[in-house]
Amino acid sequence: MPLPFLTADRAFDATDDVALPFDDHDQWRRPYRPGPWRVGAAALALLLASFVLLAAVVIAAAGALPGAGVTFGIAALIIVAALRMLRVGIWVSRHGVRRVGFFANTTVAWRQVIAVRTAQQPVRWLGLPRTVQGQALILVRQGGEQFTLLTDHSADFLSRVEAFDRAADTVEAWNAEYGVAAPVPAAATR
Repeated sequence: MPLPFLTADRAFDATDDVALPFDDHDQWRRPYRPGPWRVGAAALALLLASFVLLAAVVIAAAGALPGAGVTFGIAALIIVAALRMLRVGIWVSRHGVRRVGFFANTTVAWRQVIAVRTAQQPVRWLGLPRTVQGQALILVRQGGEQFTLLTDHSADFLSRVEAFDRAADTVEAWNAEYGVAAPVPAAATR
């Protein structure tokens, strides 16, 4: 029995073409749910942070306040890293597509995108240096520059081929709606 209140991509599962009241295309949204590898790694990092916080409380209770401060700082860094890990991925809006990395973001306006296509190519397995044959969603910018948006062996799509196909179709649909061939809305030209 599906639990619709737990589904992050419920707006994408709607059968009618009527936009829901909360379906605002100006806000950045992820066109897919984070994968179990990404969520599991973040959960383990938060579990580690809880142990570090417990150690910080024990150190503070023992009276070593400088050591407790350093330990609290380490716990805060682990928590920030876990939250950032959950934000990593592709985000879309009416304005363009954004690839959020752990350390840097890249945003490309839809008017600069020539094509978004799926290709068979060697891809990195879980972001590690090892490559395997897989599918990748490629974005081609004006000027011919290409970069990979999604792969089917990333932390979001490993062993979830249907989710990768659905996410790739969704990004391609956003490109078709707001890309180079799409008309510019009247509100955006002002």
